[in-house]
Amino acid sequence: MTNISLRTLHPDDLEPVVAIDSDITGRSRRTFFEKRLQVALESPDTLVTCAALSADKVIGYCFVRIENGAFGIDEQVGVVDVVGVGTDHQKAGVGVLMMEEIERRLLAKSIPSIRTSIDWSDTELVGYFSTAGFKLSPATILSRQCELQPSFSEGDPESSPGPDGANSDYGSLLRDTTPVRSMVQGDLSSIIRIDGKLTGRDRTAFFQAKMQEMLNESGIRVSLVVEQNNAVVGYVMVRLDYGDFGQVEPSAVLDTIGVHPDFSGQGVGRALLSQLHGNLAALQVNSMQTQLQWDNSSLLKFLATCGFLPTQNLVLAKSIA
Repeated sequence: MTNISLRTLHPDDLEPVVAIDSDITGRSRRTFFEKRLQVALESPDTLVTCAALSADKVIGYCFVRIENGAFGIDEQVGVVDVVGVGTDHQKAGVGVLMMEEIERRLLAKSIPSIRTSIDWSDTELVGYFSTAGFKLSPATILSRQCELQPSFSEGDPESSPGPDGANSDYGSLLRDTTPVRSMVQGDLSSIIRIDGKLTGRDRTAFFQAKMQEMLNESGIRVSLVVEQNNAVVGYVMVRLDYGDFGQVEPSAVLDTIGVHPDFSGQGVGRALLSQLHGNLAALQVNSMQTQLQWDNSSLLKFLATCGFLPTQNLVLAKSIA
C-alpha cells in the first residue's frame, strides 16, 4: 500500500488501461476508453479520473462522470463509469484508495454524492463497493431487447385497431405517420423548454452536457425528436456505449425522454421508442437500458407497456458531503 501513488489519468495511459480491462472482461474496449480519455482531457469539469501506479506502472484506473440534474436529483452527482485493478494487484486495497481519492476530488468541486450501478451477481464488485461505503439506492434499471419492428404489450400501442378492435403488433405504426427525425444541436432550446413544463425545473446544464455527449462522445447519433407544425413536441436522448451498467457488449442508454404536455396521450413517446428500437436493431445493438427512481410510477408504467423489464442490476449511492 505504501508504494501506491495516485494521479489523474493521462492520454498515454490508454494501453495499460485497455490491457487491464481486457484481462478482467475478456475483450478489448479500446474505443470506450479512447473516448473517455478524450473527454477527460477536453472537458475535465465533466469527468474525473484516477490512476493507481506501482513502480511508475499503471495498475488501476477509475472514471467518474459528473452529472447535473440527472436521476431526479437537483444537484451535481458523481457517477462511477468504470473502475478496474490489475489482476496481480487485486484485494490489496488499490480500488479503495482510488475511490477515496475520487471522493476528495468531488468534494473539492462541492459535489456531495456518488452513484454507480452493478450486476448483483458480481460478488467481488458488490463487496468492493460495500467496503467503500456505498448503499442501495431507491432506483431501478430497466432493459428491453431491440427489435426492427418492436411489439408492445397488448399489441403495438401505436398501431391502428383492427376489425376486432385489437391493436396489431405489425400494423401501420404511428412512427410511419409521425415526423420522427434525428436530434440536432438546434433542438436544445425546445428540449429544455419541454422539460421545464414537465418537471417545473431548469435543467439547462444537464441537457447541455447531454447534447455535447451525444454529439461528441457517441460514435453514432441515435437521439430523436418528433415535430408537429415545425416545432419539437417530443424527444428521446440516447447514447451508444460500451461499459454502462456493467455491459461489455454494445448497448444503448436511454438518458431521458419527454413529450410536450399539449401532446400527451397522442402516442408521441411510443412513436419515438418504436423508431428508436428499429434504428438500434438495424445497427445490431441488442438492448437498451435506462435508470429511474422507483417511485416514478408514471414513467415506470409507460416503459412497462413498451416492453421494458427490471434487470439484475443494483443501483448504489454514497453521500460524501
